[in-house]
Amino acid sequence: MSRRQLVVSLAVIVAVAGTGAAVTALTAPKPQPAAADPGLPPATTAITRGDLSDSSRQDGTLGHRGERKINAGAAGTLNWLAPAGSDVGRDGRLYEVDGRPVRLMYGPEPMYRTLKTGAEGKDVRQVEENLAALGYTGFTVDDAYSEKTAAAVRRWQKSHDMKQTGTLGPDTVAFAAGAVRVKQANAAAGDQTGPGRPVLTVTGSERVVRFKLAVADAEQAKVGTRVSVELPDGTRAPGRVSSVGRTASAGDDPQDRTPKIDITVSFDDPDKIKGVDQSPVVVDLTGQTRRNVLSVPVNALLALPGGGFGIQVVDNGRARDVAVELGMFGQGRVEISGHGLREGMKVGVPSA
Repeated sequence: MSRRQLVVSLAVIVAVAGTGAAVTALTAPKPQPAAADPGLPPATTAITRGDLSDSSRQDGTLGHRGERKINAGAAGTLNWLAPAGSDVGRDGRLYEVDGRPVRLMYGPEPMYRTLKTGAEGKDVRQVEENLAALGYTGFTVDDAYSEKTAAAVRRWQKSHDMKQTGTLGPDTVAFAAGAVRVKQANAAAGDQTGPGRPVLTVTGSERVVRFKLAVADAEQAKVGTRVSVELPDGTRAPGRVSSVGRTASAGDDPQDRTPKIDITVSFDDPDKIKGVDQSPVVVDLTGQTRRNVLSVPVNALLALPGGGFGIQVVDNGRARDVAVELGMFGQGRVEISGHGLREGMKVGVPSA
């Protein structure tokens, strides 16, 4: 097998193996120069036996789950906005217009109308669920805004020194799926606002990590894949892949146009995660591990004339091509199997 053929075969293998960095439990020996014989490879290394893993390390960013805009529900002057970095829970103040606070309640439906006695719908049920969670009871939680619901609303309004109208609208309540964290303000105190104008950008309060992964390595990060995240302070936190993007993009780096997908990681215990938002972190994808297998460096592989792959075994001053079956790839090594292979055999590799 010529060295030209070897170079071509290596290019094929690199394409098959992908470009993601990986971690292996094997310690690869340094290539040793072979004898000066034109029939021998320029260097050799030994077949090793051990555990081989396709785990990989990826650079990520610490952030929060979800991002959305909170839009104003009424026209007027903004008096106050929740500051960036603050957490707002159920019944907490998001912003104020003309001195009237707009408070957060939980639910997927937007607050798009004024609710009063006789109204029906999913938004009515959301209001009643929130009132009940806050301790304002005396009504049945359903889709109907009854007089009993209005009475509970008046009690809620009284507790916040509001005019006790028994009605609720976008000028007093905004819905979100849960507690939010203010990422940034889209306006400032003193600005004029109106219905539909963004006033805050918020995220969920749950800490997550996001990173991009080459499409060729997508099998390493399926939903549910276990990970370990190295946080900015050097500590580690376990988690798992919670979402995988469906659309690949080349990204913003002009030096790397490799198509990549977005990966989101959720922590097992997100409440314990500390660190500045948008801090860099490292994600270790646990991957799979093959135990007690034979392996060689990827660059020891040859494309055989009849198809398939092989290695060049060097023994007693002679070299011969041996066909092999390929298994797992990891950090520049590949699992091999085949007749007569054993640990310690010398195989040809390109010169160091």
